[in-house]
Amino acid sequence: MTSPLDNLCGQDRPLASEPPDAQEYAGLMRSGLARLQDAAHTDLSLEGRFDLAYNAAHALCLAALRRHGYRPRHRYIVFQVLPHTLKLGPEVWRVLDKCHHIRNVGEYEGDLSVDERLVTDLIDSCQAVADAISALPPLTNN
Repeated sequence: MTSPLDNLCGQDRPLASEPPDAQEYAGLMRSGLARLQDAAHTDLSLEGRFDLAYNAAHALCLAALRRHGYRPRHRYIVFQVLPHTLKLGPEVWRVLDKCHHIRNVGEYEGDLSVDERLVTDLIDSCQAVADAISALPPLTNN
């Protein structure tokens, strides 16, 4: 039976099949967890906390996808496949997808409009990703 992730692979599709790499996975986890921890520092600017939490979420979601043996061709897809990589629902991935859009507007149009509620929701969603992926057994190269 073909997995939903397999269905997203192929020419002009958002994923490519690529064996997981334990060293890459460990680096993504380290980076994501460190940034998540830093995003919780309320003495930082709201924009800085958003940036840290968004990049933490991306690193952790990418780690989850790489763990399954796929590499994204588009940045956003790591959030949208969370139901398949970590069994997380729309209450998590929709927040992350919204923040991806906000990040793009900030990066490409110079308008990063974030508020305390959004940053809190982003950090909470990122923490849900961190908790789900940390509950998995360690990844080792075979």
